[in-house]
Amino acid sequence: MTRVKVKVRKPDVRVENEGTIVLVRPLTTEARAWIDENVQTEPWQWFGGGLAVEPRYAHDLVEGMQADGLTLAGRAA
Repeated sequence: MTRVKVKVRKPDVRVENEGTIVLVRPLTTEARAWIDENVQTEPWQWFGGGLAVEPRYAHDLVEGMQADGLTLAGRAA
């Protein structure tokens, strides 16, 4: 029997839908760099290590992250 090692990639971002806001938490330096380069943010938008965004913007944000190769845990909707 041959054993195959499968490398499980840890998520770059955790998405937490809290109802009135969605928290997008970067878990890797790559994810934080992506947010810094692609999202115009203000300091007050960061809440507990996560970027707080309105649910109507979360889907496009998540799609952009995935299109650029970031892996996500959780869901925006």
